[in-house]
Amino acid sequence: MSDSGPASSTSILGWREWLALPELGLPAIKAKVDTGARTSTLHAFYVDTFRRGGRLYARFGVHPVQQCADLVVHVEAPVIDRRQVSDSGGHREERYVIETRLALAGQAWPIELTLTNRETMLFRMLLGRTAIKGRALVDPEKSFLTGRVRRPWESYGVYAR
Repeated sequence: MSDSGPASSTSILGWREWLALPELGLPAIKAKVDTGARTSTLHAFYVDTFRRGGRLYARFGVHPVQQCADLVVHVEAPVIDRRQVSDSGGHREERYVIETRLALAGQAWPIELTLTNRETMLFRMLLGRTAIKGRALVDPEKSFLTGRVRRPWESYGVYAR
């Protein structure tokens, strides 16, 4: 993946932000910007793997909007790794890792994401420190410094809720 260049040193994110993962068909997803987490994580309520041309792929489903289980995006992406990841409770889990482009604050760059079920969590995604290193600072007292999405389901073509 090519890089659109580093963010300026004045790029500041709040502790939660709306972002996009366009290669995965996710135009709006609310993420917790978590500098305590090394790895970024995306909610996947199921993950299946298959081979295509000798390469391992993950097929997974995302409920991109909290409390909107009827909105489902099915995604396929090449698996680049499998890693043991510790969650905030110290539980270890082996997760599939994919790479995709993150669009945030008028910039886009490649990031790695682990896939796990975050159905019971407040955020469908954690944006870890590796993904923002050298690109932005985080103001833990602020939220949505890059903009708000008032009706996120409309980003997915759902206009009645």
